[in-house]
Amino acid sequence: MAGTELTVIGRFTCREDDRPLLLTPRAERLLAFLALARRPVRRDQLSGALWGDCPEERAAGNLRSTLWRLGRIVAEPLVETGDGHVALAAHVTVDLWEAEVGVADDREARLVAGELLPGWDDPWVEPERERFRQLRLHALEALCADHRRAGRYADALRVGLVAVGCDPLRETAHREVIAVHLEEGNVGEALRQYDGYRRLLHAELDLAPSPAMRRVIDEYLDDMVDAVDPTERVPSARVPEGHHPRP
Repeated sequence: MAGTELTVIGRFTCREDDRPLLLTPRAERLLAFLALARRPVRRDQLSGALWGDCPEERAAGNLRSTLWRLGRIVAEPLVETGDGHVALAAHVTVDLWEAEVGVADDREARLVAGELLPGWDDPWVEPERERFRQLRLHALEALCADHRRAGRYADALRVGLVAVGCDPLRETAHREVIAVHLEEGNVGEALRQYDGYRRLLHAELDLAPSPAMRRVIDEYLDDMVDAVDPTERVPSARVPEGHHPRP
């Protein structure tokens, strides 16, 4: 049986045994809808979601035509139909499913790849895109922390900065990146990351970073001061609480 991989993270692709399949836009959206549904879908629900701006009979005809064309692309069908439902065939794997459950060896690469179906404006995509965005952010932050604790600082920064790029106002992502810089001993980088976030937060929301974020740097600097001979100590470079840049 042929193995087919459906990709919806970062971009849409459909490959059979590493060979890209050429699909019509209708076929792409049908497969993507089934991938995001994660279950068999009633034919009327599927036709309504994909061709809701058409009369019901026309929408049902579009579905029949698309299913027929899909059945002629490869020897092993990409979809299964029965009992009034349509589902992806059992041999079709979906990168989204594997990224969610975390069983794929390349889960990290999938999470770094990008958002769900970028550029697609179908109304059924947006809820799943936001769902994946939240899952992705938490997973990237967890991976960053895992790499940091294992001493893999370059990998930690790579995934941590992807998380920051996904949501520049998300404090926990910046906090993970700052922690990596501090554990590497790059205090200047940590302060630059903090100051960049502080300025952005002030400009966008007129807020200051939380006390928890300030403590990440303050506690590290306090430990450095405690390790210095008392005769050699200099004034602490603690992050000023509540400090805001000039507008």
